[in-house]
Amino acid sequence: MTFPKNFLWGGATAANQCEGAWNIDGKGDSIPDHVMGGNLNKQREFTKVIDLDKYYPSHEAIDFYHHYQGDIALFAEMGFKVFRLSIAWSRIFPKGDESTPNEAGLDFYDRVFDECAKYGIEPLVTISHFELPYHLGEKYNGFADRRVIDFYLNFAETLFKRYKNKVKYWLTFNEINFGTLPMGNRHLLGIIDGVDDVNRRYQALHHMLVASAKAVELGHEINPEFKIGCMLAYITMYPLSCKPEDVLACQQMNQVLNFFCGDVQVKGAYPFYMKKYFADHGITLDTPQEDLEILKKGTVDFYTFSYYMSTCIAGNPEGEDQTGGNLFGGVKNPHLETSEWGWQVDAIGLRYTLNQLYDRYEIPLMVVENGLGAIDKIEDDGSIHDDYRIDYIRKHVIEMDNAIQDGVDLIGYTSWGCIDLISGGTGEMAKRYGFIHVDKDDAGNGSLKRSKKDSFTWYKKVIETNGAVR
Repeated sequence: MTFPKNFLWGGATAANQCEGAWNIDGKGDSIPDHVMGGNLNKQREFTKVIDLDKYYPSHEAIDFYHHYQGDIALFAEMGFKVFRLSIAWSRIFPKGDESTPNEAGLDFYDRVFDECAKYGIEPLVTISHFELPYHLGEKYNGFADRRVIDFYLNFAETLFKRYKNKVKYWLTFNEINFGTLPMGNRHLLGIIDGVDDVNRRYQALHHMLVASAKAVELGHEINPEFKIGCMLAYITMYPLSCKPEDVLACQQMNQVLNFFCGDVQVKGAYPFYMKKYFADHGITLDTPQEDLEILKKGTVDFYTFSYYMSTCIAGNPEGEDQTGGNLFGGVKNPHLETSEWGWQVDAIGLRYTLNQLYDRYEIPLMVVENGLGAIDKIEDDGSIHDDYRIDYIRKHVIEMDNAIQDGVDLIGYTSWGCIDLISGGTGEMAKRYGFIHVDKDDAGNGSLKRSKKDSFTWYKKVIETNGAVR
């Protein structure tokens, strides 16, 4: 057992997937509040006008807004050292472009952080987790408009000053590299007009990278003790074979999807390979020298990422079996098993990824999303025997330990959806990740009662022994 004594064990959530209370206490509507429920076979529908006769999963979610005290008490019972959560932008600035914040929203997070402090739990706060105020999408098309940089900075500054003595660890954006794919427009970039213009998409991503760098610099000015990191969706990729074409295709995909945003946020400059990528795709960005200087100054203190699966890349993928995944699918790896949602389970890939990232960046790393989405069966006595979830996380804990032995500076782990929440991709409740069951179904029905799964007790022992229990 090699986990450091101060290792940050915990769990992760996102405001739009757990808070609910979408229109009370001054909160404005966010872009996710306009997305109806769906399922694995039906894409979620985005509506400009909210039809209250229809089901929008984020409107109630699991109602963490009214259950936060009990939920945090359960996290404390598991022994959490850290709780990753996000702040709903539209709860603080209902439209996103106001100058004066909503005090009721600020007060809610004061109470949440105070509750965490009561149990000695360190908050890890994602400033923006796929939940831009709808108004910013409707009026500005989100980060496609440069003015949204300043709106984000006003939001970040408000949080930094209000919670400077309550929060130490911050993440500027969730899975910022989501913006490298067309499917990422609506939730991350705020582009909601339905038009995928690749140039505008990358311009919006550039504005987000600048906003992140400015926030890092600003946060360090407000409180030099702040630790401010980036967060990426890391999709570990292997060449399908040792054919040079497969190896090259994998390298090129890796550069654009996995390395690009991290290189900018950690190293402070656009990497060389993006120049050719932009030229090949007809992308011309407005990147004034002032922006490039900001990127140099606003590099992050630590690097965090989500890890669920791996995939294979082929130079010619036609005719190859395909697999799904978080953010990005690919060619099926014949050596791996898949989850109920078609994601390839690859615990050893986490060790490989940690070594790859630490070799590239040499700053502290944290795994801030990892877990198994599965359909849980409730027994007649109310128990939930989720051995499959325990097995999944156990294997990943072992590989994190191995990576630490390799010399990787890994400082924390927050399992995704530590309490059941609505799926960001499908809006379902059936795809459950939590150690804590929430009584709610895919149609929004249920008592919201919380109950412990077998994995709750197991993860508690993992934390108690600092990773010695497997």
